Amino acid sequence: MTQRDSRTTGTRAWLGLLVVLGPVLLVSMDGSILFLAMPRVSQALSPSADQALWILDSYGFAVGSLLIAFGNIGDRYGRLRLLMIGAAVFGIGSAAAAYAPTPELLIAARALMGVAGATLLPSALAVLSELFTEPRRRAQAIGIFAATFAAGFAVGPVIGGLLLERFWWGSVLLINLPVVVAFLCLAPVLLREVRAPRQGRIDLASVVTSAVGLLLTIYGLKHAAAEGLSGTAVGAVIAGIAVMVWFGRRQLRLEHPLIDFSLFRDRIFTVAVITGLIPLAAWSATAYLAGIYLQSVLDLPVLHAALLALPGAVVLVTTSIVTPVLADRVGKRTMLLACHLSIAFGLLLLLLTTVEGRIGWYVASTVVAGIGYGISFAVVADIAVGAVPPERAGSAGAIAETSNELGNALGIAMLGSVAALLFRLQGPDLAPTLDETLQLPALAAAAIADAKSAFVAGLHVAAAVAAALHLALGLVTLRWLPARQTPSAAARSSAVVTGRSHTNPLHT
Repeated sequence: MTQRDSRTTGTRAWLGLLVVLGPVLLVSMDGSILFLAMPRVSQALSPSADQALWILDSYGFAVGSLLIAFGNIGDRYGRLRLLMIGAAVFGIGSAAAAYAPTPELLIAARALMGVAGATLLPSALAVLSELFTEPRRRAQAIGIFAATFAAGFAVGPVIGGLLLERFWWGSVLLINLPVVVAFLCLAPVLLREVRAPRQGRIDLASVVTSAVGLLLTIYGLKHAAAEGLSGTAVGAVIAGIAVMVWFGRRQLRLEHPLIDFSLFRDRIFTVAVITGLIPLAAWSATAYLAGIYLQSVLDLPVLHAALLALPGAVVLVTTSIVTPVLADRVGKRTMLLACHLSIAFGLLLLLLTTVEGRIGWYVASTVVAGIGYGISFAVVADIAVGAVPPERAGSAGAIAETSNELGNALGIAMLGSVAALLFRLQGPDLAPTLDETLQLPALAAAAIADAKSAFVAGLHVAAAVAAALHLALGLVTLRWLPARQTPSAAARSSAVVTGRSHTNPLHT
Protein backbone atom coordinates (compact mmCIF):
# COMPACT_ATOMS: atom_id res chain seq x y z
CA MET A 1 0.00 0.00 0.00
CA THR A 2 1.35 3.45 -0.89
CA GLN A 3 1.72 6.21 1.66
CA ARG A 4 -1.19 8.05 0.02
CA ASP A 5 -3.41 4.95 0.16
CA SER A 6 -2.46 4.49 3.80
CA ARG A 7 -3.47 8.06 4.62
CA THR A 8 -6.74 7.62 2.73
CA THR A 9 -7.49 4.39 4.59
CA GLY A 10 -6.65 6.04 7.89
CA THR A 11 -8.93 9.00 7.18
CA ARG A 12 -11.74 6.67 6.13
CA ALA A 13 -11.28 4.60 9.29
CA TRP A 14 -11.47 7.56 11.67
CA LEU A 15 -14.47 9.03 9.83
CA GLY A 16 -16.08 5.61 9.97
CA LEU A 17 -15.43 5.49 13.72
CA LEU A 18 -17.23 8.82 14.16
CA VAL A 19 -20.21 7.45 12.23
CA VAL A 20 -20.27 4.24 14.31
CA LEU A 21 -20.09 6.18 17.58
CA GLY A 22 -23.46 7.79 16.84
CA PRO A 23 -25.56 4.62 17.35
CA VAL A 24 -23.34 3.56 20.28
CA LEU A 25 -23.99 6.85 22.06
CA LEU A 26 -27.73 6.58 21.41
CA VAL A 27 -28.02 3.02 22.74
CA SER A 28 -26.24 3.81 26.01
CA MET A 29 -27.77 7.27 26.42
CA ASP A 30 -31.33 6.03 25.93
CA GLY A 31 -30.90 3.68 28.85
CA SER A 32 -30.86 6.73 31.16
CA ILE A 33 -32.23 9.75 29.31
CA LEU A 34 -35.76 9.32 30.71
CA PHE A 35 -34.64 9.43 34.35
CA LEU A 36 -35.15 13.19 34.77
CA ALA A 37 -38.12 13.15 32.38
CA MET A 38 -40.23 10.75 34.44
CA PRO A 39 -41.97 13.45 36.52
CA ARG A 40 -43.03 15.12 33.25
CA VAL A 41 -44.10 11.77 31.77
CA SER A 42 -46.15 11.09 34.90
CA GLN A 43 -47.89 14.44 34.58
CA ALA A 44 -48.64 13.90 30.89
CA LEU A 45 -49.61 10.21 30.77
CA SER A 46 -50.47 9.34 34.41
CA PRO A 47 -48.83 5.88 34.40
CA SER A 48 -49.37 3.53 37.33
CA ALA A 49 -46.43 2.58 39.56
CA ASP A 50 -45.93 -0.60 37.54
CA GLN A 51 -46.16 1.23 34.22
CA ALA A 52 -43.69 3.92 35.31
CA LEU A 53 -41.06 1.26 36.02
CA TRP A 54 -41.79 -0.57 32.78
CA ILE A 55 -41.40 2.65 30.81
CA LEU A 56 -37.82 2.69 32.06
CA ASP A 57 -37.20 -1.08 32.10
CA SER A 58 -38.66 -2.31 28.82
CA TYR A 59 -35.79 -0.79 26.85
CA GLY A 60 -33.00 -2.32 28.94
CA PHE A 61 -34.65 -5.74 29.11
CA ALA A 62 -35.08 -5.87 25.34
CA VAL A 63 -31.44 -4.91 24.76
CA GLY A 64 -30.05 -7.31 27.36
CA SER A 65 -32.25 -10.26 26.38
CA LEU A 66 -31.47 -10.09 22.65
CA LEU A 67 -27.87 -8.85 22.56
CA ILE A 68 -26.22 -12.26 22.15
CA ALA A 69 -28.85 -13.50 19.69
CA PHE A 70 -28.42 -10.50 17.41
CA GLY A 71 -24.65 -10.85 17.63
CA ASN A 72 -25.00 -14.31 16.14
CA ILE A 73 -27.48 -13.12 13.51
CA GLY A 74 -25.11 -10.36 12.45
CA ASP A 75 -22.24 -12.82 12.06
CA ARG A 76 -24.39 -14.95 9.77
CA TYR A 77 -26.20 -12.37 7.64
CA GLY A 78 -23.95 -9.32 7.75
CA ARG A 79 -23.10 -6.81 10.46
CA LEU A 80 -23.53 -3.66 8.37
CA ARG A 81 -26.89 -4.84 7.05
CA LEU A 82 -28.12 -5.51 10.57
CA LEU A 83 -26.68 -2.19 11.74
CA MET A 84 -28.58 -0.28 9.07
CA ILE A 85 -31.85 -2.08 9.82
CA GLY A 86 -31.39 -1.62 13.55
CA ALA A 87 -30.67 2.11 13.21
CA ALA A 88 -33.79 2.63 11.08
CA VAL A 89 -35.99 0.74 13.55
CA PHE A 90 -34.39 2.66 16.44
CA GLY A 91 -35.41 5.91 14.78
CA ILE A 92 -38.97 4.70 14.19
CA GLY A 93 -39.25 3.54 17.79
CA SER A 94 -37.90 6.88 19.06
CA ALA A 95 -40.50 8.85 17.11
CA ALA A 96 -43.29 6.54 18.26
CA ALA A 97 -42.19 6.84 21.89
CA ALA A 98 -41.91 10.64 21.72
CA TYR A 99 -45.53 10.98 20.61
CA ALA A 100 -47.00 8.04 22.57
CA PRO A 101 -50.44 9.10 23.91
CA THR A 102 -50.70 6.38 26.57
CA PRO A 103 -48.33 4.57 28.98
CA GLU A 104 -48.98 1.26 27.19
CA LEU A 105 -47.90 2.62 23.81
CA LEU A 106 -44.84 4.28 25.35
CA ILE A 107 -43.80 0.97 26.91
CA ALA A 108 -44.27 -0.79 23.55
CA ALA A 109 -42.26 1.87 21.70
CA ARG A 110 -39.46 1.69 24.25
CA ALA A 111 -39.37 -2.08 23.88
CA LEU A 112 -39.09 -1.66 20.09
CA MET A 113 -36.17 0.73 20.65
CA GLY A 114 -34.56 -1.93 22.85
CA VAL A 115 -34.92 -4.60 20.17
CA ALA A 116 -33.24 -2.26 17.70
CA GLY A 117 -30.58 -1.32 20.24
CA ALA A 118 -29.65 -4.98 20.64
CA THR A 119 -28.68 -5.05 16.96
CA LEU A 120 -26.46 -1.98 17.19
CA LEU A 121 -23.81 -2.67 19.84
CA PRO A 122 -22.26 -5.96 18.62
CA SER A 123 -22.61 -5.01 14.96
CA ALA A 124 -21.06 -1.58 15.48
CA LEU A 125 -17.92 -3.00 17.08
CA ALA A 126 -17.54 -5.72 14.45
CA VAL A 127 -17.71 -3.09 11.68
CA LEU A 128 -15.23 -0.94 13.61
CA SER A 129 -12.79 -3.87 13.81
CA GLU A 130 -12.87 -4.09 10.01
CA LEU A 131 -11.96 -0.41 9.75
CA PHE A 132 -8.85 -0.70 11.95
CA THR A 133 -6.68 -3.64 10.91
CA GLU A 134 -3.51 -2.38 12.63
CA PRO A 135 -3.54 -3.60 16.27
CA ARG A 136 -2.42 -0.36 17.91
CA ARG A 137 -4.96 1.76 16.04
CA ARG A 138 -7.67 -0.79 16.74
CA ALA A 139 -6.93 -0.66 20.48
CA GLN A 140 -7.17 3.15 20.39
CA ALA A 141 -10.47 2.99 18.52
CA ILE A 142 -11.92 0.45 20.95
CA GLY A 143 -10.87 2.68 23.84
CA ILE A 144 -12.74 5.60 22.28
CA PHE A 145 -15.69 3.26 21.68
CA ALA A 146 -15.75 2.24 25.36
CA ALA A 147 -15.47 5.83 26.60
CA THR A 148 -18.37 6.83 24.34
CA PHE A 149 -20.49 3.99 25.69
CA ALA A 150 -19.77 5.07 29.27
CA ALA A 151 -20.38 8.72 28.40
CA GLY A 152 -23.82 7.90 27.01
CA PHE A 153 -24.96 6.37 30.28
CA ALA A 154 -23.51 9.27 32.27
CA VAL A 155 -24.70 12.25 30.22
CA GLY A 156 -28.14 10.90 29.29
CA PRO A 157 -29.88 12.50 32.30
CA VAL A 158 -27.94 15.75 31.79
CA ILE A 159 -28.94 16.06 28.14
CA GLY A 160 -32.49 15.12 29.05
CA GLY A 161 -32.61 17.85 31.67
CA LEU A 162 -31.30 20.50 29.26
CA LEU A 163 -34.00 19.61 26.71
CA LEU A 164 -36.78 19.45 29.29
CA GLU A 165 -35.99 22.99 30.38
CA ARG A 166 -37.27 24.26 26.99
CA PHE A 167 -39.31 21.47 25.40
CA TRP A 168 -41.86 18.76 26.25
CA TRP A 169 -40.79 15.35 27.49
CA GLY A 170 -40.84 13.70 24.06
CA SER A 171 -37.95 15.90 22.94
CA VAL A 172 -35.50 13.70 24.85
CA LEU A 173 -36.34 10.90 22.39
CA LEU A 174 -36.64 12.97 19.21
CA ILE A 175 -32.96 13.98 19.44
CA ASN A 176 -32.19 10.43 18.27
CA LEU A 177 -33.58 11.12 14.80
CA PRO A 178 -30.84 13.44 13.42
CA VAL A 179 -28.17 10.96 14.52
CA VAL A 180 -30.05 8.06 12.92
CA VAL A 181 -30.55 9.95 9.64
CA ALA A 182 -26.87 10.96 9.51
CA PHE A 183 -25.82 7.37 10.15
CA LEU A 184 -28.08 5.94 7.44
CA CYS A 185 -26.69 8.44 4.93
CA LEU A 186 -22.99 8.08 5.77
CA ALA A 187 -22.65 4.41 6.78
CA PRO A 188 -22.98 2.94 3.25
CA VAL A 189 -20.20 5.28 2.09
CA LEU A 190 -17.68 4.84 4.93
CA LEU A 191 -18.37 1.32 6.23
CA ARG A 192 -18.03 -2.14 4.68
CA GLU A 193 -19.98 -5.31 5.25
CA VAL A 194 -18.59 -7.76 7.82
CA ARG A 195 -19.48 -11.43 8.13
CA ALA A 196 -18.01 -14.10 10.40
CA PRO A 197 -20.10 -17.25 9.91
CA ARG A 198 -20.60 -19.36 13.01
CA GLN A 199 -21.46 -22.99 13.31
CA GLY A 200 -24.92 -24.10 14.33
CA ARG A 201 -28.30 -22.43 14.18
CA ILE A 202 -29.61 -19.79 16.55
CA ASP A 203 -31.84 -21.56 19.05
CA LEU A 204 -35.11 -19.62 18.96
CA ALA A 205 -36.42 -21.39 22.06
CA SER A 206 -33.44 -20.09 24.05
CA VAL A 207 -34.01 -16.52 22.89
CA VAL A 208 -37.71 -16.64 23.79
CA THR A 209 -37.35 -18.40 27.16
CA SER A 210 -34.55 -16.12 28.37
CA ALA A 211 -36.66 -13.04 27.69
CA VAL A 212 -39.90 -14.54 29.04
CA GLY A 213 -38.24 -15.82 32.21
CA LEU A 214 -36.75 -12.41 33.01
CA LEU A 215 -39.96 -10.55 32.28
CA LEU A 216 -42.16 -12.85 34.36
CA THR A 217 -39.82 -12.68 37.35
CA ILE A 218 -39.48 -8.91 37.27
CA TYR A 219 -43.20 -8.41 36.67
CA GLY A 220 -43.99 -10.44 39.78
CA LEU A 221 -41.51 -8.52 41.93
CA LYS A 222 -42.78 -5.16 40.71
CA HIS A 223 -46.40 -6.17 41.20
CA ALA A 224 -45.65 -7.25 44.77
CA ALA A 225 -43.85 -3.97 45.52
CA ALA A 226 -46.59 -1.79 44.07
CA GLU A 227 -49.71 -3.74 45.09
CA GLY A 228 -48.58 -6.12 47.83
CA LEU A 229 -48.28 -9.90 47.80
CA SER A 230 -50.92 -11.61 45.69
CA GLY A 231 -51.43 -14.82 43.78
CA THR A 232 -50.57 -13.01 40.56
CA ALA A 233 -47.26 -11.71 41.89
CA VAL A 234 -46.16 -14.99 43.47
CA GLY A 235 -47.28 -17.01 40.45
CA ALA A 236 -45.37 -14.75 38.05
CA VAL A 237 -42.16 -15.02 40.09
CA ILE A 238 -42.40 -18.82 40.37
CA ALA A 239 -43.18 -19.16 36.66
CA GLY A 240 -40.31 -16.84 35.73
CA ILE A 241 -37.78 -18.73 37.84
CA ALA A 242 -39.00 -22.04 36.42
CA VAL A 243 -38.58 -20.77 32.84
CA MET A 244 -35.07 -19.46 33.63
CA VAL A 245 -34.09 -22.82 35.15
CA TRP A 246 -35.37 -24.58 32.02
CA PHE A 247 -33.41 -22.10 29.90
CA GLY A 248 -30.21 -22.81 31.83
CA ARG A 249 -30.62 -26.57 31.58
CA ARG A 250 -31.25 -26.26 27.85
CA GLN A 251 -28.03 -24.28 27.36
CA LEU A 252 -26.03 -27.08 28.99
CA ARG A 253 -27.46 -29.59 26.48
CA LEU A 254 -27.00 -27.53 23.31
CA GLU A 255 -23.92 -27.93 21.15
CA HIS A 256 -24.01 -24.20 20.35
CA PRO A 257 -25.72 -22.54 23.35
CA LEU A 258 -26.95 -18.98 23.40
CA ILE A 259 -25.04 -18.47 26.69
CA ASP A 260 -22.10 -20.70 27.50
CA PHE A 261 -22.70 -21.29 31.23
CA SER A 262 -19.58 -23.42 31.52
CA LEU A 263 -17.59 -20.17 31.48
CA PHE A 264 -18.93 -19.44 34.96
CA ARG A 265 -16.84 -22.29 36.36
CA ASP A 266 -13.98 -19.80 36.29
CA ARG A 267 -14.19 -17.65 39.43
CA ILE A 268 -12.43 -14.69 37.84
CA PHE A 269 -14.90 -14.66 34.96
CA THR A 270 -17.83 -14.91 37.38
CA VAL A 271 -16.60 -11.97 39.46
CA ALA A 272 -16.11 -9.90 36.30
CA VAL A 273 -19.64 -10.56 35.02
CA ILE A 274 -21.23 -9.83 38.41
CA THR A 275 -19.18 -6.64 38.55
CA GLY A 276 -20.62 -5.72 35.17
CA LEU A 277 -24.16 -6.22 36.44
CA ILE A 278 -24.30 -4.85 40.01
CA PRO A 279 -22.69 -1.40 39.46
CA LEU A 280 -25.02 -0.69 36.54
CA ALA A 281 -27.96 -1.82 38.66
CA ALA A 282 -26.94 0.54 41.47
CA TRP A 283 -26.27 3.43 39.11
CA SER A 284 -29.52 3.17 37.13
CA ALA A 285 -31.73 2.80 40.22
CA THR A 286 -30.17 5.64 42.19
CA ALA A 287 -30.05 7.95 39.14
CA TYR A 288 -33.75 7.33 38.50
CA LEU A 289 -34.75 7.79 42.15
CA ALA A 290 -32.48 10.82 42.56
CA GLY A 291 -34.12 12.49 39.56
CA ILE A 292 -37.48 12.24 41.30
CA TYR A 293 -35.95 13.32 44.61
CA LEU A 294 -34.46 16.49 43.16
CA GLN A 295 -37.57 17.53 41.23
CA SER A 296 -40.52 16.21 43.22
CA VAL A 297 -39.13 16.30 46.78
CA LEU A 298 -36.88 19.37 46.63
CA ASP A 299 -38.91 21.08 43.86
CA LEU A 300 -35.81 21.95 41.84
CA PRO A 301 -36.19 23.00 38.19
CA VAL A 302 -35.25 20.23 35.78
CA LEU A 303 -32.24 22.16 34.44
CA HIS A 304 -30.91 22.61 37.98
CA ALA A 305 -31.32 18.86 38.60
CA ALA A 306 -29.49 18.08 35.37
CA LEU A 307 -26.55 20.34 36.22
CA LEU A 308 -26.21 18.74 39.65
CA ALA A 309 -25.63 15.39 37.91
CA LEU A 310 -22.89 16.84 35.70
CA PRO A 311 -19.90 16.50 38.12
CA GLY A 312 -20.59 12.78 38.59
CA ALA A 313 -20.92 12.30 34.83
CA VAL A 314 -17.56 14.00 34.20
CA VAL A 315 -15.85 11.85 36.85
CA LEU A 316 -17.40 8.65 35.42
CA VAL A 317 -16.24 9.34 31.85
CA THR A 318 -12.78 10.52 32.93
CA THR A 319 -12.28 7.45 35.12
CA SER A 320 -13.30 5.09 32.32
CA ILE A 321 -10.60 6.65 30.12
CA VAL A 322 -7.70 6.62 32.61
CA THR A 323 -8.50 3.28 34.29
CA PRO A 324 -6.80 1.01 31.69
CA VAL A 325 -3.49 2.83 32.25
CA LEU A 326 -3.82 2.57 36.03
CA ALA A 327 -4.86 -1.09 35.83
CA ASP A 328 -1.62 -1.95 34.04
CA ARG A 329 0.34 -0.45 36.93
CA VAL A 330 -1.54 -1.56 40.04
CA GLY A 331 -3.38 -4.65 38.79
CA LYS A 332 -7.01 -5.33 37.99
CA ARG A 333 -7.86 -6.75 41.42
CA THR A 334 -6.85 -3.47 43.03
CA MET A 335 -8.95 -1.56 40.52
CA LEU A 336 -11.99 -3.77 41.14
CA LEU A 337 -11.61 -3.30 44.90
CA ALA A 338 -11.49 0.46 44.33
CA CYS A 339 -14.57 0.09 42.13
CA HIS A 340 -16.71 -1.63 44.75
CA LEU A 341 -15.51 0.43 47.70
CA SER A 342 -15.98 3.79 45.99
CA ILE A 343 -19.48 2.86 44.79
CA ALA A 344 -20.44 1.61 48.26
CA PHE A 345 -19.11 4.75 49.96
CA GLY A 346 -20.74 7.00 47.37
CA LEU A 347 -24.11 5.29 47.81
CA LEU A 348 -23.89 5.60 51.59
CA LEU A 349 -23.46 9.36 51.18
CA LEU A 350 -27.01 9.41 49.79
CA LEU A 351 -28.23 8.48 53.26
CA LEU A 352 -27.32 12.00 54.38
CA THR A 353 -29.86 13.60 52.03
CA THR A 354 -33.12 14.78 53.60
CA VAL A 355 -36.52 16.14 52.64
CA GLU A 356 -35.18 19.63 53.39
CA GLY A 357 -32.20 19.30 51.04
CA ARG A 358 -28.48 18.72 51.68
CA ILE A 359 -27.86 18.75 47.94
CA GLY A 360 -24.11 18.78 48.51
CA TRP A 361 -24.25 15.22 49.79
CA TYR A 362 -26.05 14.16 46.60
CA VAL A 363 -23.35 15.73 44.42
CA ALA A 364 -20.62 14.16 46.56
CA SER A 365 -22.35 10.80 46.19
CA THR A 366 -22.37 10.98 42.39
CA VAL A 367 -18.70 12.02 42.28
CA VAL A 368 -17.41 9.32 44.62
CA ALA A 369 -19.58 6.56 43.14
CA GLY A 370 -18.72 7.83 39.63
CA ILE A 371 -15.13 6.68 40.19
CA GLY A 372 -16.34 3.12 40.72
CA TYR A 373 -18.78 3.19 37.83
CA GLY A 374 -16.03 4.38 35.50
CA ILE A 375 -13.72 1.57 36.64
CA SER A 376 -16.49 -0.96 36.05
CA PHE A 377 -17.01 0.21 32.47
CA ALA A 378 -13.30 0.07 31.74
CA VAL A 379 -12.01 -3.20 33.20
CA VAL A 380 -14.89 -5.68 33.53
CA ALA A 381 -14.87 -6.87 29.95
CA ASP A 382 -11.07 -7.07 29.88
CA ILE A 383 -11.04 -9.31 32.95
CA ALA A 384 -13.88 -11.46 31.58
CA VAL A 385 -12.20 -12.22 28.26
CA GLY A 386 -8.79 -12.61 29.90
CA ALA A 387 -10.15 -15.38 32.12
CA VAL A 388 -11.07 -17.73 29.25
CA PRO A 389 -9.23 -19.37 26.34
CA PRO A 390 -8.92 -17.21 23.19
CA GLU A 391 -11.38 -19.33 21.22
CA ARG A 392 -14.07 -18.57 23.82
CA ALA A 393 -13.34 -14.86 24.12
CA GLY A 394 -16.29 -13.97 21.89
CA SER A 395 -18.76 -15.71 24.19
CA ALA A 396 -17.14 -14.17 27.25
CA GLY A 397 -17.29 -10.67 25.77
CA ALA A 398 -20.94 -11.07 24.79
CA ILE A 399 -21.88 -12.19 28.31
CA ALA A 400 -19.98 -9.29 29.88
CA GLU A 401 -21.72 -6.88 27.51
CA THR A 402 -25.12 -8.37 28.32
CA SER A 403 -24.50 -8.08 32.07
CA ASN A 404 -24.18 -4.31 31.71
CA GLU A 405 -27.47 -3.96 29.86
CA LEU A 406 -29.34 -6.30 32.21
CA GLY A 407 -27.85 -4.52 35.21
CA ASN A 408 -29.21 -1.23 33.91
CA ALA A 409 -32.72 -2.71 33.69
CA LEU A 410 -32.59 -4.90 36.80
CA GLY A 411 -31.49 -2.02 38.99
CA ILE A 412 -34.61 -0.03 38.24
CA ALA A 413 -36.74 -3.15 38.49
CA MET A 414 -35.36 -4.51 41.77
CA LEU A 415 -34.17 -1.47 43.71
CA GLY A 416 -36.91 0.69 42.23
CA SER A 417 -39.43 -1.85 43.49
CA VAL A 418 -37.85 -1.75 46.96
CA ALA A 419 -38.30 2.04 47.00
CA ALA A 420 -41.88 1.67 45.75
CA LEU A 421 -42.63 -0.84 48.51
CA LEU A 422 -41.30 1.53 51.18
CA PHE A 423 -43.40 4.35 49.79
CA ARG A 424 -46.51 2.16 49.85
CA LEU A 425 -45.85 1.08 53.44
CA GLN A 426 -44.83 4.46 54.91
CA GLY A 427 -46.61 6.96 52.67
CA PRO A 428 -50.06 8.52 53.16
CA ASP A 429 -51.65 5.69 51.11
CA LEU A 430 -53.41 8.07 48.73
CA ALA A 431 -51.67 6.94 45.52
CA PRO A 432 -49.00 4.37 44.67
CA THR A 433 -46.25 6.83 43.66
CA LEU A 434 -44.97 10.18 44.89
CA ASP A 435 -45.78 12.03 41.66
CA GLU A 436 -49.32 10.64 41.57
CA THR A 437 -49.79 11.66 45.21
CA LEU A 438 -48.55 15.21 44.62
CA GLN A 439 -50.95 15.62 41.70
CA LEU A 440 -54.01 14.95 43.85
CA PRO A 441 -56.24 18.03 44.26
CA ALA A 442 -56.48 19.86 47.60
CA LEU A 443 -53.73 17.76 49.15
CA ALA A 444 -53.06 18.63 52.79
CA ALA A 445 -49.60 19.86 53.79
CA ALA A 446 -49.21 16.96 56.23
CA ALA A 447 -49.93 14.44 53.45
CA ILE A 448 -47.35 16.11 51.21
CA ALA A 449 -44.75 15.92 53.97
CA ASP A 450 -45.55 12.27 54.67
CA ALA A 451 -45.32 11.37 50.97
CA LYS A 452 -41.96 13.08 50.54
CA SER A 453 -40.57 11.51 53.71
CA ALA A 454 -41.70 8.06 52.57
CA PHE A 455 -40.04 8.52 49.18
CA VAL A 456 -36.75 9.64 50.75
CA ALA A 457 -36.90 6.59 53.04
CA GLY A 458 -37.28 4.37 49.98
CA LEU A 459 -34.34 6.09 48.29
CA HIS A 460 -32.21 5.53 51.40
CA VAL A 461 -33.10 1.84 51.66
CA ALA A 462 -32.41 1.24 47.95
CA ALA A 463 -29.02 2.98 48.28
CA ALA A 464 -28.17 1.01 51.43
CA VAL A 465 -29.02 -2.32 49.78
CA ALA A 466 -26.89 -1.46 46.74
CA ALA A 467 -24.00 -0.36 49.00
CA ALA A 468 -24.18 -3.65 50.94
CA LEU A 469 -24.02 -5.60 47.68
CA HIS A 470 -20.89 -3.72 46.64
CA LEU A 471 -19.20 -4.27 49.97
CA ALA A 472 -19.93 -7.98 49.64
CA LEU A 473 -18.55 -7.98 46.09
CA GLY A 474 -15.42 -6.26 47.35
CA LEU A 475 -14.83 -9.13 49.79
CA VAL A 476 -15.47 -11.70 47.06
CA THR A 477 -13.03 -9.89 44.76
CA LEU A 478 -10.37 -9.86 47.47
CA ARG A 479 -10.82 -13.60 48.06
CA TRP A 480 -11.25 -14.91 44.51
CA LEU A 481 -9.11 -12.73 42.24
CA PRO A 482 -5.34 -13.16 42.11
CA ALA A 483 -3.24 -10.17 43.08
CA ARG A 484 -1.85 -9.96 39.57
CA GLN A 485 -3.18 -11.19 36.25
CA THR A 486 -1.31 -14.24 35.04
CA PRO A 487 0.84 -13.87 31.91
CA SER A 488 -1.39 -16.24 29.94
CA ALA A 489 -4.49 -14.27 30.87
CA ALA A 490 -2.79 -11.03 29.89
CA ALA A 491 -1.89 -12.55 26.54
CA ARG A 492 -5.48 -13.62 25.97
CA SER A 493 -6.72 -10.11 26.76
CA SER A 494 -4.19 -8.67 24.33
CA ALA A 495 -5.35 -11.12 21.68
CA VAL A 496 -8.91 -9.91 22.03
CA VAL A 497 -7.90 -6.26 21.76
CA THR A 498 -5.87 -6.97 18.65
CA GLY A 499 -8.69 -8.63 16.83
CA ARG A 500 -9.48 -12.20 17.83
CA SER A 501 -12.83 -11.10 19.18
CA HIS A 502 -14.95 -8.13 18.23
CA THR A 503 -18.14 -8.59 20.15
CA ASN A 504 -17.41 -6.50 23.20
CA PRO A 505 -17.99 -2.72 23.14
CA LEU A 506 -16.63 -2.17 26.61
CA HIS A 507 -13.21 -3.68 25.99
CA THR A 508 -10.39 -1.25 26.50
